[in-house]
Amino acid sequence: MEQLLLFDDPSIRGALLPFTFTRPVGDIRVGILKISEKWELISGKPVSFLTQDYLQDRFPRNKGVHLAVNASLLPTGETILFLKKLKKDQSLYHGKTLIATYIGETEKNLSKASSKEIVQIPKEPQLLQNPWDIFSLNGEEIISDFERITAGRKSQTLTDPYTQTYGQDIFIEEGAVIKAAVLNAENGPIYIGKNTEIQEGALIRGPFALCEGSTVNMGAKMRGDITVGPQSKVGGEISNSVFFGYSNKGHDGFLGNSVIGEWCNLGADTNTSNLKNNYAPVKLWSYVKGGFVSTGLQFCGLMMGDHSKCGINTMFNTGTVVGVGANIFGDGFPRNFIPSFAWGGAAGFSTFQFPKFEETAKVVLSRRKMEWSQSESELYKKIFELTKNYRIWEKHA
Repeated sequence: MEQLLLFDDPSIRGALLPFTFTRPVGDIRVGILKISEKWELISGKPVSFLTQDYLQDRFPRNKGVHLAVNASLLPTGETILFLKKLKKDQSLYHGKTLIATYIGETEKNLSKASSKEIVQIPKEPQLLQNPWDIFSLNGEEIISDFERITAGRKSQTLTDPYTQTYGQDIFIEEGAVIKAAVLNAENGPIYIGKNTEIQEGALIRGPFALCEGSTVNMGAKMRGDITVGPQSKVGGEISNSVFFGYSNKGHDGFLGNSVIGEWCNLGADTNTSNLKNNYAPVKLWSYVKGGFVSTGLQFCGLMMGDHSKCGINTMFNTGTVVGVGANIFGDGFPRNFIPSFAWGGAAGFSTFQFPKFEETAKVVLSRRKMEWSQSESELYKKIFELTKNYRIWEKHA
């Protein structure tokens, strides 16, 4: 397969905010791997990005002619077959959605794709088009990634005599420590990444993925369809949720049908509602519409952008969207849409001013022995300005 360039489809990228404020679509984690990592594993070549100008330096584009692939496309056997057969004078579409086309080294405009010979995929491809797709598709993506990652490899042996296992699809990487836990892979595989830790009394059901350097705390209840990204800590009760990485939910409290970005922290006894009292379909804030849209789902919890935090005993209502860099605290339910760099809770919000945000971010990264770079500072300053209009209280100040 040719060198791949994952391009952000503008309409899909907007629909996936707040997660795409800080990353291209191809950098989203669903299943065990990020979308870009899936394609790298399949193609055997480095994957690069065609994204927003302010993100491009942090997510560079490789030189040369590329097969440009819609970054929201999740690889399946059928789509991979179509991509391998695609010629340089052809473009692959599903309906009006561009799936793939060849572009030169300096090209940015993909509109020329429609002037090429158009090939249609007869079967609808698996596209990540909404924030809730990340958790809705997570279970089946864990299964697909598990097969790709473990093919032809042998799991490390589980040596702890007090850990109970059910089912066969449990794969343990080097350096993982597991003590007195229950791992039930009867409903889906369990992947335990390098240098991870599963502490005493943890109950885990597959599909489940614990990525490198992460921890499941004592007594945790992992109810399946869960991905814990790298360098994260989780505890309490979690169901059908995705942590992108470097985030913590270390204490008791329930999180269900949710997506948590990078560098987030949920305070002790934070609880998220994922089901309305009247069992009606959940509505979620849409950045494209500028209002709430129906997810069509009965279960939908919290969407939290990167570097957002909440204090102890925070309660999130069904279908809550939190932007980037927000800090939420206090009693009662805060609103269902919390803009980026908001500071407060149910009693009202003010702006988490950028110098204070940056001060916190530097401390958070230093705890992981990482440094807040100048490029990160510039990125988040840009996002602070991009999201200004959503902080409606600033207009009345």
